[in-house]
Amino acid sequence: MARLSHDPGLLEAALFGYQMEKEKIEAKIRDLQAQLKGKKAPVAAVKAAKRRGKRTMSAAARARIAAAQKKRWADFHKQKAAAQGD
Repeated sequence: MARLSHDPGLLEAALFGYQMEKEKIEAKIRDLQAQLKGKKAPVAAVKAAKRRGKRTMSAAARARIAAAQKKRWADFHKQKAAAQGD
């Protein structure tokens, strides 16, 4: 697995994405387990999983992520220009 940089904004965004994927997978596992037992998935569990997916990021978090992305692009363009100058 590639090592992520120590940029807090990037790490927070990655963590958020992985947590969302984990919740989706856990909901699907619960549904499959319920089907194997011949029952429908518990409605409360399904609704709770859907509710958790509607979280929003604060403006500060979005600003950190945007700043981190701008920094990555600036570094990319700087390296690209240096490579072309060689």
